[in-house]
Amino acid sequence: MTFTVAIVGRPNVGKSTLFNRLVGKKLALVDDTPGVTRDRRPGDAKLVDLRFTIIDTAGLEQSAPETLQGRMWAQTEEAIEEADLTLFVVDAKYGLTPADQTLGEMLRRRGKPVVLVANKSEARGSDGGFYDAYTLGLGEPCPISAEHGQGMIDLRDAIVAAIGEDVAFPPEDDFEEAETDVVLSAEEEEDEDYEPAYDDTKPLRVAIIGRPNAGKSTLINRFLGEDRLLTGPEAGITRDSISVEWDWRGRTIKMFDTAGMRRKAKVTEKLEKLSVADSLRSIRFAETVVIVFDSTIPFEKQDLQLVDLVIREGRAAVLAFNKWDLVEDAQAFLADLREKTERLLPQARGIRAVPISGQTGYGLDRLMQSIIDTDKVWNRRISTAKLNRWLDMQVTQHPPPAVSGRRLRLKYMTQVKARPPAFMISCTRPEAIPESYTRYLVNGLRKDFDMPGVPIRVHYRGSDNPFEHKAKKR
Repeated sequence: MTFTVAIVGRPNVGKSTLFNRLVGKKLALVDDTPGVTRDRRPGDAKLVDLRFTIIDTAGLEQSAPETLQGRMWAQTEEAIEEADLTLFVVDAKYGLTPADQTLGEMLRRRGKPVVLVANKSEARGSDGGFYDAYTLGLGEPCPISAEHGQGMIDLRDAIVAAIGEDVAFPPEDDFEEAETDVVLSAEEEEDEDYEPAYDDTKPLRVAIIGRPNAGKSTLINRFLGEDRLLTGPEAGITRDSISVEWDWRGRTIKMFDTAGMRRKAKVTEKLEKLSVADSLRSIRFAETVVIVFDSTIPFEKQDLQLVDLVIREGRAAVLAFNKWDLVEDAQAFLADLREKTERLLPQARGIRAVPISGQTGYGLDRLMQSIIDTDKVWNRRISTAKLNRWLDMQVTQHPPPAVSGRRLRLKYMTQVKARPPAFMISCTRPEAIPESYTRYLVNGLRKDFDMPGVPIRVHYRGSDNPFEHKAKKR
């Protein structure tokens, strides 16, 4: 990326639509409701031959600093300060408003490069709003349609003219060949005792989920050491899934803040449905998912359903009991939480649970260490030789039950994938293996190979019988 561009304007002028157009994906939520965007969202933009970082922001709503709208505007001001260029979007169809005049005056005082963008210029009757934009004193407006992609070439030329060709097209650095993934040699692939080492330099993707007002955004702000995400006492502030990057002990962490997820029956508004769908996409994209519980009201039904969702999606899960600074008699309360965790979450036996406080910073290092440890388990591979020795021991101690008077034989076991760990067992009559015996094997894998708190998949495959066709002939 060469430079940074912030998109600003009053609510519902099409800022998020333009953001999605420039990044080439529907990352930002778009709806007819004004004020959908609240946090500032960065993205990698491509406009013809330009490559830059684009920041979507909340619309200007003049309010007191302590109100939600005031805090949203503070986030927008941070984006303007951070950016090298500002795209000031106005609605050519609707025309100028006092809010446009106020924002235009503020941008002129800052003295940074500004491109005036007249969106919705394809609409009938938009000429009047387009010519009114000249009165803002920010130069010639650039007519576009973010919805239909019209005027993008003109927008590209306006950006280059405003920021300068030397900034828009910096000299390319010498190309350095990137390191590729490690490829196993033929000897290593055939070695049944080979177990690849964990790569602790690879960036880690972590999603933070939970019920509304559990403290997810406050937690991420504490990790970053700045008020990067919008927070407050109001429930449901976060709508978009916002990603932030930071380093923890030399390792890059990409963390996703998500909208709070309520019970499905309570989600009726279209905008909230879009926010929940965005949160679900973040879970599927992440590697480790932190489920944030409110320690003052832990283990609500929705909390348990969120944990079950993460396990079914095959992601590594960590529990974070937030607002620990509000708990009285912490030792007794912690013992009670551990007992409830084991009892209420049997599908994630051994899941790591950490008491934290996003407000004070208590327990955050312990939480990050739990995330790393869980990711190691989630990526673990066990050699085929170890698995087959373990399978022989398990079958000797507890043979599979006879079904319809016929014995079940487990012959061979291997790990077919990691992330999450999945195992294939070659056996006779795989469809007859009872679910209880599968749970016995999964619990044994957790205990004997130290794999707590991650989903484990066990599949069965019938072995081919070379004499089957002869039996049919007889």
